[in-house]
Amino acid sequence: MHILLVASAFNSLTQRVHAELRDHGHRVAVELAVPGVPLADAVRRHRPDLIIAPMLTTALPREVWEAHTCLIVHPGPVGDRGPSSLDRAILDRADRWGVTVLQATGEMDAGDVWAFADCPLPEVAKSDLYRGEIADAALRAVLTAVERFASGTYAPRPQTTHHTRPYLGQEDRRIDWETDPTERVLRTLRAADSRPGVLDELLGGAWYLHGGRPEYELRGRPGELLATRDGAVCRATTDGAVWIPELRARRRPGQPAPVKLPATLALADRLPPLPELPAPRPGDLPDGSEGVAARGDIGYREEGRVGFLSFSFPGGAMATDHCRRLLRAYRAACSRPTSVLVLGGGRDFFSNGIHLGVIEAADDPAAESWANIEAMDDLVEAILTTTDRLVVAALGGNAAAGGAMLALAADEVWCRTGVVLNPHYRLMGLHGSEYWTYTLPRRVGAAVAERLTTDALPLSAAAAEGLGLIDRTVPCAPDAFAAETARLAGLLADSPATPSRIAGKKAVRDRDEAVRPLAAHREAELTRMRATFHDPDAPYHALRRAFVRKEPATGTPPHLADPASSRRGDVTAMAAHDSPSAVEPCYQEG
Repeated sequence: MHILLVASAFNSLTQRVHAELRDHGHRVAVELAVPGVPLADAVRRHRPDLIIAPMLTTALPREVWEAHTCLIVHPGPVGDRGPSSLDRAILDRADRWGVTVLQATGEMDAGDVWAFADCPLPEVAKSDLYRGEIADAALRAVLTAVERFASGTYAPRPQTTHHTRPYLGQEDRRIDWETDPTERVLRTLRAADSRPGVLDELLGGAWYLHGGRPEYELRGRPGELLATRDGAVCRATTDGAVWIPELRARRRPGQPAPVKLPATLALADRLPPLPELPAPRPGDLPDGSEGVAARGDIGYREEGRVGFLSFSFPGGAMATDHCRRLLRAYRAACSRPTSVLVLGGGRDFFSNGIHLGVIEAADDPAAESWANIEAMDDLVEAILTTTDRLVVAALGGNAAAGGAMLALAADEVWCRTGVVLNPHYRLMGLHGSEYWTYTLPRRVGAAVAERLTTDALPLSAAAAEGLGLIDRTVPCAPDAFAAETARLAGLLADSPATPSRIAGKKAVRDRDEAVRPLAAHREAELTRMRATFHDPDAPYHALRRAFVRKEPATGTPPHLADPASSRRGDVTAMAAHDSPSAVEPCYQEG
């Protein structure tokens, strides 16, 4: 079928629906619902068999849903209505939730039901849930609904009861530091992550708080800042403390939208002298709190002959400091007596490459861009030149641009089945680095590498495995990925073939070095990147600004509306905002 996706942004769920529908043989195009651009005209041009709205925050015109079957993806169970469904489910401590695919009508979320899939709600951030359990349920429901529609015989079921949940504004998200316990504070932060954040007063300014993890030892006066660690600030609660990794200033009238930044960078000179604490060792943490969320953004552990270097940076963005700290941790991990080293293994983003927000906020964005890409390249080079053990990149969540290329530096790449990969740079106006001109053709061949970087479309894990881009898909729930990765890594370490594979790595590296040195790849890539960074008229600067400041799209990028246009190689607006509206519901116009 020809399926048209209508969305407010080409966010993570829309990308996954796009990729998996293509995997199932459908022809898929996208139209963004952009103010001032008549959606009905675009729909008439496409003449789709079916319209699906994975994430829509504006009204779907009556003339569209009256002329076409339009399926709305709502992140809530049957009968649930309202614009803050998932947020309220988290605040209400729901342990199960679901996704409903319903037909667009004149009343919001009130149409007949084509499919429903339920899912657990573990205690993780809303955006993590949205890309994990909610996305898994959404794809099950969407694929079921598409199959039922294609049959021509299925009659959708009317909703018999409903419950409308009102919009969750900042007045309902407020943290009372004088009375709220740690559990309540963390739940409030989780329900607002990654957007809209929790509006709060801190050091004389108004800030949106983003993210949160518990602190198990520090105590202080409620609301007081106690310490810093790797860009995060620790703030006391009534019965403990929490780490807040990111802040975003409140927007001032007439000013551009502020950028979300590591907390210490955002506060800058406002921050009083505070102790900078090291990350706790795993043995110092309470039982049941061994995850990266408890330790900080980087952690290491060993199980037998397998080392696990875990990392989790907000939004998958890796600033210069993140890259340098991860490189130090990688080198330390390589000093350990292991035969397999697993990178990542967490449930959310693996990496999305350089930190565009930190770059945008820098006094000299060109210089910070250069420092960031050099630090990324140093990390990738260290992985590529590791010849005394097998390195596995374990992707429990999505990866894009330089983050996807970071994974390709490993000997093996394992992806959870729900992962979406975007192995390209051009939508940000960049040639890219991270040694991709070596690693990508090495895996898929020059022709496919050219197609992937030119088409700039998302790939499902299954499609990536079919191309040879990754080595293994891991079919499991997000919460099970770390354990399943550990099991598979143990089998790899115990495999009789592993010693010979390790022994052969240096010969392969020497052979490739003789063909073209890694330094030559890096120099050629960085020559083009340097030219872009230091050209004030390069599209990269405007595209970066629009992306991090969440500037609304002015139209649908051609490579989405007309996939054939990708081959023309035009730079188009970035189409991967995964912002708060990612978990807001869909609307239909009455």
